[in-house]
Formats: sequence, structure tokens, C-alpha cells
Amino acid sequence: MNNKVIIKIDDKRIETEKGKTIVEAARDNGIYIPTLCHFEGAEKKTSCRICTIKLNNRFMTSCTTPVADGMEIESNTPEINELRKSIIELLFVSGNHFCPACEKSGNCELQALAYRFKMLVPRFPFNFPRKEVDASAPKIIKEQNRCILCKRCIKTIKDDKGRRYFTFKNRGQKLEVVLDPILGKEMSDELARKAMENCPVGSIIYKEIGFTQPIGTRKFDKQPIGADIESQSK
Repeated sequence: MNNKVIIKIDDKRIETEKGKTIVEAARDNGIYIPTLCHFEGAEKKTSCRICTIKLNNRFMTSCTTPVADGMEIESNTPEINELRKSIIELLFVSGNHFCPACEKSGNCELQALAYRFKMLVPRFPFNFPRKEVDASAPKIIKEQNRCILCKRCIKTIKDDKGRRYFTFKNRGQKLEVVLDPILGKEMSDELARKAMENCPVGSIIYKEIGFTQPIGTRKFDKQPIGADIESQSK
């Protein structure tokens, strides 16, 4: 039984497998589609919309749209890149992202995307919301001012029984991701580090190791975001 399908992304013909999403097929073939909420191995949720593409003249999220034979997809176009840039700007103004003072600077995916899409001054007014910093847990600090509500910590940080360490609290503009106070007290060092690594911004910080890497040696200091994927096609 043939499990292969042929699709086009920006006029590049690629072969992929049925059941894969567009973002997965693109990554396998050296085509970078930016994501923030998407995390390999976790359930798919359309939280950030950074991965938006155009299919049959309709905007779709590539992290949840499965491939189908004959698809012709637009991704790297001025229209879509401008849309992605506007989403990045909205994420910056809806929180308090002061990159020079952030422990995740240089390892932050949001910051790296801002560089990739050449964000200078956001076109939207800053909200400067007042959000609390929760340092009550033994292992981590939850910096709500930097949270982009991507759900990656909710989806990936669980105990052996499947219980989630993080969850949503409140609704609307007051929506926050919080750490369960009981599970937080039991969190291991390994899981605390994993939570910090899985967070795409500086909202989850493992206590006492904030600035261990000097500037110039951090992940996105070495190469721009997406460069590792795009190098596959060269």
C-alpha cells in the first residue's frame, strides 16, 4: 500500500508520508516554518498561529493540517511573513519582554523570531500589564510577564501518573499559566530543567542557574532560528 503523497511548498515539490502535518513534512524536507506552541511529541494545539500558511487561498495552521496528495502550499511569501511578524509584535506588546535582562536571552525562540522577521518597533501600543512573579515553588520561578500562553509546559510536563504540573487559571485578559502548588513542591530537578528548556521564552526559570552561558555562546547566538532545518536542503 502506497503511503506516500506529493505536495508543493512554495513551488518546491516534496514527497512525504500520509498522516504527517504540513509543518512536519516541511521540516523533513529542509523547509522551515516557524512555530512557538508546536512541540514534537505533544498533542497539537493552534495557540500561536505563527505557523500559518496559505492553502487554496485560505489561511491554515500548518501544525494541525494533515498533508494530502497534490497540495500546493504558500509559506515563504511577503504576505504570510508580514502576518507572522505582526503576531510576533503582538506577543511582545501583550507582555513585558525586556530581552537584555532576561535569563533566556539568546536561547529564547520569541526573541530569535523577532530577529528573523526583522522586528524593530512594534506597530501596536504596549500594554505593560502588571503580572506577578511566582517564586513559591522550590525549583522554579514562574515569570508571568513573559508567558505567551503557548501551552508547551501544560502539554509536556507531567508526572508518571499523567498529572499535569501546569494549568490555566482565569479567563480572557486575566488568563495565566500557573504551576500546581502541590505538584510543584514535589517537582524533581530533572523535570524543572525540562520545563525551562521546553518553554520557548523566559517564563519558566530553574532557580539559581539563570545566567550560566555568556553572551555569544547561547543557542541563537550561534545560528539563527530555523538554520538547522534549512541546512538540510542545501
